[in-house]
Amino acid sequence: MSFFLDNWYLFLLAGVSGALLFVPSLMRAGASGLTPAQAVQKINSEKAIVVDVRTAEEYAAGHIKGARHVLPEQLDKQIGAVAKNKAAPLLFVCASGTRAARAAAAAKKLGYENVYVVTGGMKAWKDASLPVTAGAKPA
Repeated sequence: MSFFLDNWYLFLLAGVSGALLFVPSLMRAGASGLTPAQAVQKINSEKAIVVDVRTAEEYAAGHIKGARHVLPEQLDKQIGAVAKNKAAPLLFVCASGTRAARAAAAAKKLGYENVYVVTGGMKAWKDASLPVTAGAKPA
């Protein structure tokens, strides 16, 4: 018993560091992250819908082929037209992943079940040398 009392700070440190291991999983807000290669697999095998939440200018400069453009502030109004089936897999993408994570969390709140974020966004997509379509009007 005296060992525990004499070394209480070690037990406290172990408890705090153990709790901090769970912080990253809590920060994701329920949306899973996919690498660009995993996203391509999901698009090909499960017919996932890609939702691009960048600005209209960013989208026009280059986007994933078949991606649907939705502004983050209009997501709650437009997502129903993009994906009628709430069980369909949705892949959210932005420039780096930050806006996509927020949009994915909003989609989860709207009842969409299979929501994913392309980790690293369009930067990671381009870095992986995956095809980009440019100059098209938003879908």
